Amino acid sequence: MNGIDVILLIIIGAVLVRAFAVCVRSHKKGGGCCGNCSECGGCCGEFEKSEKRIAVKDRNKSHYPYSVVLIIGGMTCENCTRRVENTLNSLDGVWAKVDLSSGTAKIYSKTERDTKELCSIIAKAGYNAELKNRE
Repeated sequence: MNGIDVILLIIIGAVLVRAFAVCVRSHKKGGGCCGNCSECGGCCGEFEKSEKRIAVKDRNKSHYPYSVVLIIGGMTCENCTRRVENTLNSLDGVWAKVDLSSGTAKIYSKTERDTKELCSIIAKAGYNAELKNRE
């Protein structure tokens, strides 16, 4: 082995150690980011701890006579979907399910909700929303 081979091995080893350290730190701190922070403007933060999901106590669909589906823009990861879902589930009489792959939020409510109000609430959470359909 000559001197150049040794230097290359040291550089490769340093890069691997650094990558491993970043991965370990991410897992320890909850890093639920999708890695798309350059796309989403850093909303989820590379090492941000995952938000705790707000659980809806009443999950009986028959108690929610109204429903609407909104298209949600700006979601790039599971932390984003959890934020939108938590924002909606914190409303009285609302149960929401947000799906990242379809970019939609299915919102069930016990009373009729104004779609513009729901879109405004989602906008305050940092995302945009528009009506897909009313069921």
